[in-house]
Amino acid sequence: MSNLTVICPCCEAALTIDGASGAIIAAEEKKKPVASFDALKDDLAKQKELREQLFAQEMSSMKDRERLLDEKFKEALKRADTTSSEPFRNPLDLD
Repeated sequence: MSNLTVICPCCEAALTIDGASGAIIAAEEKKKPVASFDALKDDLAKQKELREQLFAQEMSSMKDRERLLDEKFKEALKRADTTSSEPFRNPLDLD
């Protein structure tokens, strides 16, 4: 049997496959065009803007997080059984 050449649909690499065994003999990646300096500079600027947006989003969520934790704690204090004189017993200690 002869060798088969197949083009990968994902990365467009050329794969040479042995017809008898089905093993990949060779793989050639598609040549990427060399980008211009201006295109690389614009890409870096976009990445920087994305990082700044993610950072600002995380900072705002951390501010909200403190408020939410305070509210949850106050709600848990309200639900806590404060009338019981018996100390809390951990269920794991009963073993």
